[in-house]
Amino acid sequence: MLQENKTWSSGNWQVNPSNVEEFVQAWRDFLGWTKEANEGFLGARLIQDLANPNHFVSFAAWESIDAMRAWQGSAGFTERFQACYALCEDMHSGGYELSVAV
Repeated sequence: MLQENKTWSSGNWQVNPSNVEEFVQAWRDFLGWTKEANEGFLGARLIQDLANPNHFVSFAAWESIDAMRAWQGSAGFTERFQACYALCEDMHSGGYELSVAV
């Protein structure tokens, strides 16, 4: 998967069916900006549900919880996050720490 790390941010996105392509591009833009503008970002993935193509799960790996929180509080975060969120019917996100690696 991504580099070994212990801190993750994740989103569970239920996208409006008419916005799927636009959502994927908005997410790509959001995480592209994240990669360029935020220290401690290791990488991200967006996966699409095969049984429900309007459902996506995103994962971003971080060097530390402080790096993740700095990203969430940075100038530009809210605007770029909202560009993705506005295309969704529902969305939940959170921060996570590694419990077990196999």
